[in-house]
Amino acid sequence: MDAIDMKILSILGRHGRATMTDIAAELNLSLSACHRRFRDLEASGVIDGFTVRADLDRLGMPFEALVFVNMVAGDSTVVTDFEKAVREIPNVIQAYRLFGQPDYQLHIAAESKKAFQQLYDEVLSQLPGIRRLTSTLIMSTVVPHQMPQPLLGGFTPATK
Repeated sequence: MDAIDMKILSILGRHGRATMTDIAAELNLSLSACHRRFRDLEASGVIDGFTVRADLDRLGMPFEALVFVNMVAGDSTVVTDFEKAVREIPNVIQAYRLFGQPDYQLHIAAESKKAFQQLYDEVLSQLPGIRRLTSTLIMSTVVPHQMPQPLLGGFTPATK
């Protein structure tokens, strides 16, 4: 990847719906050169798809919580079973496996506090391999999921 590829990623990070024509014009590239670079970024896996960031309030899912999961053991079968089960829960917006404690963090969206409580009691607490669940409510989103700032021309710490 060179500086032009980084600029393509930066533009897409700011404007995910930018057309190849818009990107080429902003970078002073031919449309074919821009398209080739974009295809190369996809082929290399640097760009692995595009997503929509939906407004959960408008979708009727205004209640958000982070659920922290401590597992009984790190046995590979338990981990595989747990992760498979989590992928099948439609209310899980994101799930992360973590180093240290807790073992997992789940971002959950629900219709209401009551719906979250039912999900917590009937689904989350029954997941395989769980020792302990704790949760906290999300008050507001301060920084939405976005491209890392160094790619967008933000602060990059000096190296020695």
